Amino acid sequence: MLNLINVSKSFAQRGIVLDNLDLDVNEGDSIAVTGPSGSGKTTLINIIGTLDQPDSGDVIFRGRSIITRDSDASADYRNRNIGFVFQDHLLLPHLTVKENILLPLLASGISDAEYAEKEGYSGNLMERTGISELADKYPFRISGGEAQRVTLVRALVNKPSLLLADEPTGSLDAKNAGILGNLLQEINRELGITLFVVTHSADLAKKMKLHLKLTDGKLIN
Repeated sequence: MLNLINVSKSFAQRGIVLDNLDLDVNEGDSIAVTGPSGSGKTTLINIIGTLDQPDSGDVIFRGRSIITRDSDASADYRNRNIGFVFQDHLLLPHLTVKENILLPLLASGISDAEYAEKEGYSGNLMERTGISELADKYPFRISGGEAQRVTLVRALVNKPSLLLADEPTGSLDAKNAGILGNLLQEINRELGITLFVVTHSADLAKKMKLHLKLTDGKLIN
C-alpha cells in the first residue's frame, strides 16, 4: 500500500531527523512508531500525509509517487485516502459536534448522493464510538475524551484507506486513552482501515500489530 524509499529530512536547528529511512506498509496493517521527542515522528507522519516534503527519497502510495504532486493534487490525495487524528482535537468552536464531523465532506466536492451516504455512515460511526447523544452539542460542552472520539469520527467520515494518528492519546487520562486505543483497534480490525500511529504511549503501541522505534533517523523493530 505504502512504501517509503530512502526518505531523508533535516532542519537547520535540529539537524537530520530522517536518514535514508525505508518503510513498507501493507493494506490492513496497524503500526505504532515510538521515539523520544524531536526524533522525527511527527515529521514522518506529515510526509506520509503530504503536509511536508522530504529532502530526498520517495513515497509511493499504491504504486504512484505522492511527493511530486502539486498542492491541488496533494489535497485531493489527502481527501480521498487519508484520515488525520492529532493530539489536539482542533474542533471548530462555533460548529456543533455533528457539523464538525461532516465538515470534511464539504471540502471534498462530492455529489449529493455521496454526501447523504457518508452522512448516514457518520451516524453509524457516532453510535459505534458512543457519541451519538453529543451531535447537537458544541465542543466546549463535551469532555476531552469525547472530543477526541469526535475527532476520530471526523477523520473516518470520508472512508479513508489510511488513518494517520499523531499522539492521539497524548492529552487524555489513562481511562480515556484506553478507550480511544481500543476504538483504534476495532476500526483497524473491523473496517480494514490501515492504521499508522506515532506515540509516546507504550500501552497504545502494544495494541498495534507492529511496533517500530525511530532512532537516529531510522526505523527499527
